[in-house]
Amino acid sequence: MELYSDFKRKDDISRLAYVIDSEVKKTINIMEICGGHTHSIMKYGLHTILKDKINFLHGPGCPVCVMPVKRIDEAIEIADSPDVILAAYGDMMRVPGTDSSLIKERAKGKDVRMVYSPLDIIKIALDKANKDKKIVFFAIGFETTTPMTAALLEEVISRGINNVLFHVNHVLVPPPINAILDSGDNLIDGFICPGHVSVMTGSGIYNDIPDKYGKAAVIAGFEPYDILSGVLLIARQINENRPDVEIAYKRAVKENGNMKAQALVNKYFTLRDEFEWRGFGNIPKSGLKLRDEFKDFDAEYVFSKELKELRLKTESSQTGRENAACKCGEILKGKSKPDDCPLFGKACNPENPVGACMVSFEGACAAYYKYRNF
Repeated sequence: MELYSDFKRKDDISRLAYVIDSEVKKTINIMEICGGHTHSIMKYGLHTILKDKINFLHGPGCPVCVMPVKRIDEAIEIADSPDVILAAYGDMMRVPGTDSSLIKERAKGKDVRMVYSPLDIIKIALDKANKDKKIVFFAIGFETTTPMTAALLEEVISRGINNVLFHVNHVLVPPPINAILDSGDNLIDGFICPGHVSVMTGSGIYNDIPDKYGKAAVIAGFEPYDILSGVLLIARQINENRPDVEIAYKRAVKENGNMKAQALVNKYFTLRDEFEWRGFGNIPKSGLKLRDEFKDFDAEYVFSKELKELRLKTESSQTGRENAACKCGEILKGKSKPDDCPLFGKACNPENPVGACMVSFEGACAAYYKYRNF
């Protein structure tokens, strides 16, 4: 069932909100996994329109937000190596590590560059001035962006480019959801699942939500009518006691997803035994790494000595830990909201972010700060 065609104008959004209000008998706790949903909810005031019926909780769906301090410290360590150009997406540049950030390292003279697309790496690598440099791409993202990194690696191999390396930080959506539900201390009734991830994966990756945990799951797009359509479908699942995975974004999402993109990812990537998430700790089978046959492109393999020394240093010191006052980890698990944090809007703001949730464009704290007066 898709409501997009029926509820796509501003007056229809009001009608849809009215239908939700009339059908929801008691407050429903809904976690929107993706930060893009969070920003739309705040920008269009959906949390206010439905405040008596829907309590939106903000999940771990921002790839910048979930990167732990240790991974940023590793990127900084690699950037400090001779003849290295470290390239990363814009938001990642400002996320604080233990003592610094990538943008601060650039200010100190390190060759750290911001890229808008993985294909920017090709341009850097082919520049004659960089022929003796190692170009290290700090690759992040969920299932949406992993195919682009795989496509970059395929292009690098096909062109015979031998100076590009990948520091792989690609993670998966289902494992942190399972970790939240396995914790036993959540109040979540249903999930709004990310539309762009689902374009790649299809709907099957969410089957555990209803089958194992008895919760509602609806894949939605990012416009206000998309989100409200998802909310209504969740409400109806709850009212009818029929937890299921439904697609409220059928104009973009197919049940099987993008099979070509999935095959490309599987060609180059495999699961890690575990990956550390900000606020969660290590989650088994939640991250990806390059397959062994491509290890010569793996920055963690090439810089294994340097990173081993960094990890030993981290284990014997106070480095690699989050700011104790920052509630980013609790926000990512849906246990707190940004304005519950004592740093929010004070010591922590977009100009001087303490936590990743304020740095990232998709971060919940950034959304609350930007739209706090709406």
